[in-house]
Amino acid sequence: MSDEFPTHEIELTENAAAKVKSLLEQEGRDDLRLRVSVSPGGCSGLIYSLYFDERILDGDHIRDFDGVEVIVDRMSVPYLNGSTIDFYDTIERQGFTIENPNATGTCACGESFH
Repeated sequence: MSDEFPTHEIELTENAAAKVKSLLEQEGRDDLRLRVSVSPGGCSGLIYSLYFDERILDGDHIRDFDGVEVIVDRMSVPYLNGSTIDFYDTIERQGFTIENPNATGTCACGESFH
């Protein structure tokens, strides 16, 4: 299906793809995709959102990572292209992270960027 839509330049690491697959298996759903977006908010102006979505909207950019489809809306693509989404599960760090070369700074709590 993603051949019909433009692609984006976001990378999903093997760890992140495996975690997404695991979460989808727990949900018992094969019709969901990982949607990544940015929206206004936070101390620095923009915040990331990662969530599962069954919809594909007009203007979405889609890229497949070994069976895990990552969707980005057209407004978020310029802010996210070149980013890498990873997943950590260690004592020091747990959860999804986004390394974004487009972010010129982050707030002190690390929840938002500009």
